[in-house]
Amino acid sequence: MDTILLIFCAIDDFCKEFEPRWEQRLSGSSLKRRRRRGELCLSEVMTIMVGFHLSGYRTFKHYYLNDLLKYQRPHFPGLVSYHPLWS
Repeated sequence: MDTILLIFCAIDDFCKEFEPRWEQRLSGSSLKRRRRRGELCLSEVMTIMVGFHLSGYRTFKHYYLNDLLKYQRPHFPGLVSYHPLWS
């Protein structure tokens, strides 16, 4: 099995336990929270971040453009293109 899939499965198992508890905790808080869902789920975002830290790339931008968009896109169908405000 692909390493990225193993990492995702472990993170997804964690998120299935963590997110309901986090939501419950936030519902009792007076903090205002954004309710709109993003294109990627929490498990996917965390997997991308772990992949970046394991990749050896020095910047997230280079990791995203040179690895994630080129080679990992099939694993993340909701992945967006990278258009930073500055280059």
